[in-house]
Amino acid sequence: VQLQAFGGGVAQAGGSLRVSCAASGRTLSNSAVAWFRQAPGKEREFVAAISWPGRSTSYVDSVKGRFTISRDNAKNTVYLQMNSLKPEDTAVYYCAARGYGMPFVSAQLSDFSSWGQGTQVTVSS
Repeated sequence: VQLQAFGGGVAQAGGSLRVSCAASGRTLSNSAVAWFRQAPGKEREFVAAISWPGRSTSYVDSVKGRFTISRDNAKNTVYLQMNSLKPEDTAVYYCAARGYGMPFVSAQLSDFSSWGQGTQVTVSS
């Protein structure tokens, strides 16, 4: 499956952005999907994940209550709604999908076989 992340941009602290991840090549059915992020000079870190078909979600503690991951299975797209943004949320955001038949959430990079190209999110103070 090919993933394309888009929708990043610049927001002020306290603002909101929504990033999207569109899949092509095959559907995201039976696959969990996650968002990771990587700030300059730092390792890529888990942000949020959603199971198939979307009943379970998982978040890193630093975004709980501010970010919401969701999926539109008819559109083969996963979203990350980011509210109350902070400067420390600045990073390149990547979406990733697990293989077919792996519907459960995970926070481990190695569990995800397909990756998008990333979209930049910048939060100014």
